[in-house]
Amino acid sequence: MDNRMILLPENVHKIISTLQAHGYEAYAVGGCVRDSILGRTPEDWDITTSAMPEETKALFNKTFDTGIEHGTVTVLLDREGFEVTTYRIDGKYEDSRHPSEVTFTRNLRDDLLRRDFTINAMAYNDKDGLVDIFGGLEDLKQKNIRCVGNARARFSEDALRILRGVRFAAQLGFQIEDSTRQGMRELAPTLQNISAERIQVELIKMITSDRPELLRDAYELGITKIFLPEFDFLMTTTQETPHHMYTVGEHTLHAMKNVRTDKVLRLTMLLHDMGKPALKTMDENGVAHFKKHAAESEIISKKILKRLKFDNDTLNKVSKLVFYHDYRMPATAKNVRRAMNIIGEDLFPYYMEVRRADVLAQSMYQREEKLKNLDEIEHLYEEITAAGQCVSLKDLAVTGRDLIAAGIAPGKEIGNKLNELLNLVIEDPSQNTKENLLKHL
Repeated sequence: MDNRMILLPENVHKIISTLQAHGYEAYAVGGCVRDSILGRTPEDWDITTSAMPEETKALFNKTFDTGIEHGTVTVLLDREGFEVTTYRIDGKYEDSRHPSEVTFTRNLRDDLLRRDFTINAMAYNDKDGLVDIFGGLEDLKQKNIRCVGNARARFSEDALRILRGVRFAAQLGFQIEDSTRQGMRELAPTLQNISAERIQVELIKMITSDRPELLRDAYELGITKIFLPEFDFLMTTTQETPHHMYTVGEHTLHAMKNVRTDKVLRLTMLLHDMGKPALKTMDENGVAHFKKHAAESEIISKKILKRLKFDNDTLNKVSKLVFYHDYRMPATAKNVRRAMNIIGEDLFPYYMEVRRADVLAQSMYQREEKLKNLDEIEHLYEEITAAGQCVSLKDLAVTGRDLIAAGIAPGKEIGNKLNELLNLVIEDPSQNTKENLLKHL
């Protein structure tokens, strides 16, 4: 970790140099500095300057007013946009999100002071090197998430920072410093002032990180209680069954870790057992049962995804995978073709990943047999796909037009007949020829 290794992209250097040449201060700032020091590739490069927005605009040919009331101008160089923001002091925050007013300043320290965490409050240019007033470099070395100044003050300014802090810890593999944790715990209720869209972005970044289990920290700090209260029920629901060794919540966290970092898969594992708390029963032997929990989980997952403003494509894929996450079958080619038809050819590989992640988050009881069953299903799926066997109407050797030509009246009967023929082909793929199928009319 060496702050001398920050290499500014050519256009970033050009913008900073241009501002400096005209008597202004200018630095790369925030996440791009942090990521460069960590050896990560920055997603984008933000520039902060003592120049007022109009002064910045006067120096460059192509600019856009992207957030000029907050001091931000986008400078366009070689068709690439760079946000250049005037040093500013934020006024009082009245809604846990927006400052009531913004005051421009010529002082870099004032600008860095309003930022969320020390690791995001460092600035750099080639002339002055690293400007690190609040100990961000040391916190990077110690792997600490720490607020700039007073944690309560920072979280009062923008409640989303509470969730961002946990997300940074998850993404970077850092721990959250004690006073920052305390500030998060105290101000967690103010997250209710934050829009669902902003919360969704942070949640996805957190659960698609290498440490999705940091959702446990969000639970312990009272954060999930505000935007995902259903998860809190999972954490307190025990599973007295030989198939499980964790609470539903801990099982969920392990299941997320067991699946690759794909948004649909991680969301599915997060939501797959949401129906369990409401449906838990105990038999006379003290064994827990969760009958029909997959259907209940689908209903709850749709509600959560709508509430957090997810797009319909994600909602449809995730809720369908949640519904079928516990769909089990003996490993026969006929069963696999039927499952491919029901779940969908596109989603079937996802279903297999979901099943495997679920099993690996359960107890060791019958684990070997469960995994063997999944291996056999996977093998059959590959054979069925390689052979191009028909599992849906689009690959059926006859169409509605063929049935009409054969004398069946147009209408509902056509659809019923096609599904009947598809069932026949799923049972026996060799039947999928036009000649064979027309014999069954």
